[in-house]
Amino acid sequence: MDMKTMADRTYHVPRGGLPPQSDLITDRAVFTEAYAVIPKREFSDIVTSFLPFWDKTRLWLIARPLSGFAETFSQYIMQVEPGGGSDRPEQDSGAEGVLFVVEGEITVTVAGKAHRLTSGGYAFLPPGSDWTLRNNGSHNASFHWIRKAYEFVDGLDVPDPVFANENEIAPAPMPDTNGAWATTRFVDQLDLRHDMHVTIVTLQPGAVIPFPETHVMEHGLYVLEGKAVYRLNQDWVEVQAGDFMWLRAFCPQACYAGGPGNFRYLLYKDVNRHAKLGGTFAPRRAP
Repeated sequence: MDMKTMADRTYHVPRGGLPPQSDLITDRAVFTEAYAVIPKREFSDIVTSFLPFWDKTRLWLIARPLSGFAETFSQYIMQVEPGGGSDRPEQDSGAEGVLFVVEGEITVTVAGKAHRLTSGGYAFLPPGSDWTLRNNGSHNASFHWIRKAYEFVDGLDVPDPVFANENEIAPAPMPDTNGAWATTRFVDQLDLRHDMHVTIVTLQPGAVIPFPETHVMEHGLYVLEGKAVYRLNQDWVEVQAGDFMWLRAFCPQACYAGGPGNFRYLLYKDVNRHAKLGGTFAPRRAP
């Protein structure tokens, strides 16, 4: 994937508002036992929310742990006005987070050190981080905030904070695809301190995921750019920039990228931990 392609990246940003009264109600929104699709039209003003200790900030809460569905993560799209932000952004000391900036700029301060993030900027914030966030720019800032309860493991340290920008990372092509299908990774796949990965998947026009991926990892997929036909469970669904797909474990998925430009999405998945054994297998007695 050449540098020109990397420089031409774009990021969809929801604007809110309301559809006009003249619009038809028929839409692509769907919630099933295996997946949900939230089209970009649904990101209206009336479904925004607010958080304690956040100033000049609203958000769309697009995923949360849901029993019997996707249970491991939550995802927000945050919109922070100039001068807004929080000195107490995360009240859960066991929560890790990833921030991904799609518009404007934010300053994230961790342990007294400030990091300025612009479009394409990424931050990993381990549990227990002493962090703050401010929009010191002159325009609104928008970013995704993905949160997960960190799964501690005896003998493994908690990961360090990570700050990066996707425009400085070459996407890694999938084998035997000639770069038509590639993934931008922000942390080392083999670093087992991490129990979630947030990446960016890019498919060039006409590229495919050529088999129905069926696996234990849950997914949140926010389409940053382009359009595609996506296979979800037994259904083919058209998706475009601004749509969100939410997948439970073992939901089959595949894709045809439609063009004329690249199809790109921000992807969450849980990784690198034993499956929790519960139900009839718990509790266990000490030997």
